[in-house]
Amino acid sequence: MTIWWVVLGCILTTAVIKAAGPVALGGRELPPWFRALVASAAPALLAALVAVAVLSDGQRWSAGADTVGVAAAGLVLWRRGSLVGAVVVAVAVTAGIRLLT
Repeated sequence: MTIWWVVLGCILTTAVIKAAGPVALGGRELPPWFRALVASAAPALLAALVAVAVLSDGQRWSAGADTVGVAAAGLVLWRRGSLVGAVVVAVAVTAGIRLLT
């Protein structure tokens, strides 16, 4: 039964954290510099998550077939390719390298 108290505590903590911003700011307009900071935070966090997922195996930093596949997809997107094309290239490159090694 203790685990359910922990789950309930996590739910309440999350709700309080999410409600703190709107309660504190009310209907006020945020300064432009802060809006720019918030807008740039999401892509930066996503890039960090992708980098950790691609460059680690869960225990240590490593580069493998998936790293090369993501790099190939990045090149396709950089050269103005489609997202579907980038995914296909990433899968093909990763599978090809894993097949060869």
